[in-house]
Amino acid sequence: MKIELSNITRRVFAGALAAAGISGLATVSAMAEDTIRAVSGFPKPLAFTQSYLGFIEEVNKRGKGVVQINFAGGPEIMPMKQQMDAVRRGVLDMHYGPASVHLGTMSEADAWVGSNVTAAEGRENGGFKLMEEAFSEKLGVKLLAHIDSGIKFHVYTTSEPQRTEEGGVDLSGMRLRSQPIYQSFFESMGAVPVSIGVPDVYTGLERNTFDGAGWPIVAIQDLSWDKFLKYRVDPGFFSTDLAVVISPKKWDALSEESRKLLTEVAIEYEKTSYDNFQQLISKIDGEVQADGMTIVKLEGDAADKYLSNAHESAWSRMEKAGTPRYEALRAAYYKE
Repeated sequence: MKIELSNITRRVFAGALAAAGISGLATVSAMAEDTIRAVSGFPKPLAFTQSYLGFIEEVNKRGKGVVQINFAGGPEIMPMKQQMDAVRRGVLDMHYGPASVHLGTMSEADAWVGSNVTAAEGRENGGFKLMEEAFSEKLGVKLLAHIDSGIKFHVYTTSEPQRTEEGGVDLSGMRLRSQPIYQSFFESMGAVPVSIGVPDVYTGLERNTFDGAGWPIVAIQDLSWDKFLKYRVDPGFFSTDLAVVISPKKWDALSEESRKLLTEVAIEYEKTSYDNFQQLISKIDGEVQADGMTIVKLEGDAADKYLSNAHESAWSRMEKAGTPRYEALRAAYYKE
């Protein structure tokens, strides 16, 4: 209601100024609304970008007359790996994508990868503030939000994986599409990590170039990988590390009202997006199983060991990188 009244006031005031012929002040009034040009690291159809668009929609709904975010597109505008630096340089205003793409520059990204708490919990216990410092210091951007947290990753295979005597899973010799965040974890289970871009995975599976892939349950259908990946190892491991960042130059140029609104929506959407994805995950899980996917479920000690090995691979990697934030980030984002 407050924002709506503000809009009405602006229109009435602008009309009065125009009637009085004070065109200069009317122009200032018209320019009062801040605008932000935003991009996503993922294609628009994927569930991740759709969630990001939900964040943008909420800002735009509540920010009429104050701030508006204009979505420019995804990797077709600029490759994901280049978007963060473009924000740092002020070429782009806002970017959404995985922090772990920049592990080589910011080892602290592993705090979100190896996390077993929600983004909201991390913000409440001081973890988000530490990540803000890391994003600013290492990547030169302003961290606004950690949305879409709590989405677990899984190992998917085209054929049934072998089991160990202890009830675990033996992936010895299997070629799995990988990425840096779970390469060491895959190797610990005897798998052969294969580095290949997301757009080429479908063709690789079709040609039997590899035997499986690591991927979160979300978007497995969007990419049609479920046509080939018929087995999923449970439980899921790791957590999504999706950040919304903004150019410091742009942030400083925004009005105080714009910054306040963006921060408020960011905090709220961290919780909203978590809840939304938990519902989506349940829906997708039912659909892929109905379509014939078999769940290879680890239980008891075998499941505990599997999860421990996965999460420790991330925390160990960060510790070896030497960040002074290691202990504080682990205390904030990982419940033993």
